Amino acid sequence: MNILITGGNGQVGFELQRQFAIFGNILAPTRQELDLTNAQAVDAYLGEHQPALILNAAAYTAVDKAESEPAQAKRLNAELPAQLAEYAAKHNISLVHYSTDYVYPGNGETPWQEDSPTAPHSVYGQTKLEGDQAVTQSGCQHLIFRTSWVYAARGNNFMKTMLRLGRERESLNIVNDQIGAPTPARLIAQATALAFTTHDSRFTTHHSPLTIHIPSGIYHLAPRGETSWHVFACEIFEQARKAGETLAIKPQGAAGIPTAEYPTPAQRPLNSRMNLSKLEAALGVTLPTWQAQLGLTLKEYLENT
Repeated sequence: MNILITGGNGQVGFELQRQFAIFGNILAPTRQELDLTNAQAVDAYLGEHQPALILNAAAYTAVDKAESEPAQAKRLNAELPAQLAEYAAKHNISLVHYSTDYVYPGNGETPWQEDSPTAPHSVYGQTKLEGDQAVTQSGCQHLIFRTSWVYAARGNNFMKTMLRLGRERESLNIVNDQIGAPTPARLIAQATALAFTTHDSRFTTHHSPLTIHIPSGIYHLAPRGETSWHVFACEIFEQARKAGETLAIKPQGAAGIPTAEYPTPAQRPLNSRMNLSKLEAALGVTLPTWQAQLGLTLKEYLENT
């Protein structure tokens, strides 16, 4: 039984491989093995391997670069999920697709609901929204997980960048008016696996890689709580010090600055808060806090460096 994980070498894809290895034979083709920008190559791969489940963790995630490469972003963020969803609908299999808080307007302070109006302000956000819409409209059994501020013990991400800079510099300026929840790739993969797990009255767990055990639709997937990039960085430094790391940055060396002082080609949402109640109710869980998840991710990273 083949499980196709696109973007398998990325942060989320790697964690999905770890979580879903017990469910079936994992197919996680590299870019050399499958060029996801080539629609014909994707069709040929699907026809040859006939996956029983597709987990689409591939995406064009270079938010600023997408502003000057809209066609490339559209292919991976919109056209690819549409192609995978069409295949899933035709062959009656499930598709899990990963999306982003960037589909929302990013204003105000109220956490977004899954049915909140969308109004992306960047090419990245717009193409991701088009992918969500294509999956929803395909008619296939699907889950769309919208998440935020993804990081992991591997790959390039904010946590690892802050640790590197914290070892090198005594002071840093970090944006303090963008609010969201840092989400470890491991948590994303664990929650995905839970969606394929049922619990009977005797609390026996049954795994089925073929069947999604919660209703198809869009869900917000992130830890509980909210923070700014500035406070997130300060927490990284504090937890690293407690773990015995030697840092050059002083305890008060991280200064908060507004987004206006750190201009970027693509507009970032100031409000990335997402209401988690729909997913928590569907899975029957209470999602962990972002601080606790940082501790686990930081520990894994430090133990392997």
